[in-house]
Amino acid sequence: MSSIQVDQVGPYLWRIPPDARPGMRVPAFVVADAGLMAHLRSDASLQQLANGATLPGIVKGAYAMPDIHQGYGLPVGGVVATDAEHGVISPGAIGFDINCGVRLLATPLAEDAVTPRLRELVDALYRAIPTGVGSKGRLTLDARETAAVMADGARWAVAQGHGLAEDVQRIESDGSLAGAAPDRVSPQAIERGRRQLGTLGSGNHFLEVQVVDEIFDAEAAAAFGVRAGQVTVMIHTGSRGLGHQVCTDFLRSTESALKRYGITVPDRQLACAPVDSPEARAYLGAMRAAANFAFANRQVLTHWTRGVLLDVLGVAAADVRVVYDVAHNIAKEEEHDVDGRRRRVFVHRKGATRAFPGQPVIVPGDMGRYSFLLRGSEVAMRETFGSTCHGAGRLMSRTAAVKAARGRRIVDELAARGVHARATGRDALAEEMPEAYKDVKDVVDVVHRFGISTRVARLRPIGVIKG
Repeated sequence: MSSIQVDQVGPYLWRIPPDARPGMRVPAFVVADAGLMAHLRSDASLQQLANGATLPGIVKGAYAMPDIHQGYGLPVGGVVATDAEHGVISPGAIGFDINCGVRLLATPLAEDAVTPRLRELVDALYRAIPTGVGSKGRLTLDARETAAVMADGARWAVAQGHGLAEDVQRIESDGSLAGAAPDRVSPQAIERGRRQLGTLGSGNHFLEVQVVDEIFDAEAAAAFGVRAGQVTVMIHTGSRGLGHQVCTDFLRSTESALKRYGITVPDRQLACAPVDSPEARAYLGAMRAAANFAFANRQVLTHWTRGVLLDVLGVAAADVRVVYDVAHNIAKEEEHDVDGRRRRVFVHRKGATRAFPGQPVIVPGDMGRYSFLLRGSEVAMRETFGSTCHGAGRLMSRTAAVKAARGRRIVDELAARGVHARATGRDALAEEMPEAYKDVKDVVDVVHRFGISTRVARLRPIGVIKG
């Protein structure tokens, strides 16, 4: 049980005071209700959040979304903003899977047009899209091509014929972060990514066929191009081994730099370097390059998904629209109001989603219940540096989930719920079974009621592929 002091300061807001642990520079805040808060007492996530509040140059507070759970350094669901001139950059406050993110595609099909051929569709997607740990894609890049992907992101993929020109207009940052520095990415990271463009990976990554089964905001839904009964496809993956290696490399370099810059952190997993230091500049360039690789990865997967929809259901590529693509595990330089004045800050979002006013926000749930489409708000700009939740949040570790699933056939349980599932790994479905996660409805209810993002539509899964 966590012993750290947490005070409820609103129906959906909790505060850890800055004297709750030594070294805190600002308070920490958790967006949650009483039920979700009860889950946090049994792991280290609140302590990790308080540790995040010790980062030099942090402004306003350290924040956690209602899907918070224990992670590496900062908890998953954590948001911290550091001053763009006098703060630090922390790879552990961003995460290993750089720009792990979610893309939502809208098809012109209704559920009854897909159901008779659902098994055929899911099986075709499973054949077309490489899944699993260390999976290799249908593309093999040389070092020059890999550098071009890291420089241009989704735009590179579209230029190579993997998508439509209008796709990039519906991606956060137009699918390419400025300031990427592929030359700061290690040869080992490049080698790991060279054959992983266009792969789904493993863990909580998935491709899911869904149905829009409820509309909450008709005006926003129409603006986003979704309607009740419509079939959608959600893609959740990131920068694969390339991004993981970038984080690994720079955790080492920032840890070795702590003493040099006179920085002390309570957890070396939060190793950091001043924003104007060579270590931070190099990491930011490499992180942006890895983020662009992830944008390109989801773009290639979109292209191959369109190909399967054409082959199985006769849907033209131009009729499968990108609703939006959002990034998690990323740091972005933004301007926000802090203590009554406009300041440039680096917002570290680790397992959190940008939620700028009017922007689509995609929140995946588990493969047995539902996911949500939300809309960002002005409240998020005031309260959470324009951030909201990114998913349901784990309740069980993967090891605990596999243990709980012994003697059960999760694939049959999903089928009984109307979900056809295919997976590569032996324990992939057990690790990600629905009860391993919080109910995403509870998470979404909190961010909706608090106002940092509001409900637009609910999406029900009918088919899923996983690694």
